[in-house]
Amino acid sequence: MDWLLDAETTAHKLALMVLAIALFAVVMGGILFAVDKPKRVPQWVVVLGFLGPPLLLLLVGLVYPALRTLVSSFQDRSGDGFVGAANYTAIFTNPELLLVLRNTVLWVVLVPLVATTFGLVYAYLVDRTRFENLAKALVFLPMAISGVAAGIIWKFVYEYRPDQEGINQIGLLNQLLVWLGLEPRQLLLDQPQNTFFIIAVMIWINAGFAMTVLSASIKAIPDDITEAARLDGVSGVEMFRHVTVPSIRPALVVVLTTVAISTLKVFDIVYTMTGGQFGTSVIANEFYSQTFRQGNQGLGAALAVLLFVLVIPIIAYNVRQLRLSEEIR
Repeated sequence: MDWLLDAETTAHKLALMVLAIALFAVVMGGILFAVDKPKRVPQWVVVLGFLGPPLLLLLVGLVYPALRTLVSSFQDRSGDGFVGAANYTAIFTNPELLLVLRNTVLWVVLVPLVATTFGLVYAYLVDRTRFENLAKALVFLPMAISGVAAGIIWKFVYEYRPDQEGINQIGLLNQLLVWLGLEPRQLLLDQPQNTFFIIAVMIWINAGFAMTVLSASIKAIPDDITEAARLDGVSGVEMFRHVTVPSIRPALVVVLTTVAISTLKVFDIVYTMTGGQFGTSVIANEFYSQTFRQGNQGLGAALAVLLFVLVIPIIAYNVRQLRLSEEIR
């Protein structure tokens, strides 16, 4: 009977696939017919044919889940009873959740600032040098690695073995400590510095993104500006401070806000390296833990809403700065 059940399941899946293809063909056929015969079909029908499917997908895949999450954030852990703002109160009063908020603030402040600063200085130093392409490629390489892969790589870098005779350190950082005559440390367990060691992984990944965008902006600075500055005796640090940075300010804003948004949503690196334990959890990781591990749907939904609210001002600031830069141009 098992093979029969599998056959029925396969046939059912095939039928659904054929139905989906048929519906897609009908929709696309209707759109093409409306475009081909615009005089016979009202304009609103053509507009609806083009905008209807994506709007429907947005409604089902984005708007409805967002509203459902908002409603769940005011319910209890099972999602049945109404508890008002109790979940939000718990976020800002529970010591463990306050630690999560503190960690998130550290991530959002340190990662964008350090990654952008490093990317900017590095892009400026290697600009128009002999080995520019190779130097940029080395920094950009981490961008090609997923967060999970980066977490695994750096987990080996931070690996700890007890300092006993006959036991060798396999973690690069702890081996360096041993060579320097220091004691190896449990870098991912000891609080609060373990959070900073994980933050370093995110900086390592995003520095390449910052360097690439800012390098393109530096190359786009008109030669007239730099030549005029040199004629005025500006060079070195003053050129970087008074000419380069003001000229690429819109790009800096984009990089800072983009890295900040990706940092707010960080989950894979924390989950891979510590699972959010030992005081390293952040909002996205805690949302997953509360919802799927501890079964507290209400608190998990409240954390998801809080994450959404935190992203809004960053996006609004980014859009405002882009509009201002366009008006200046």
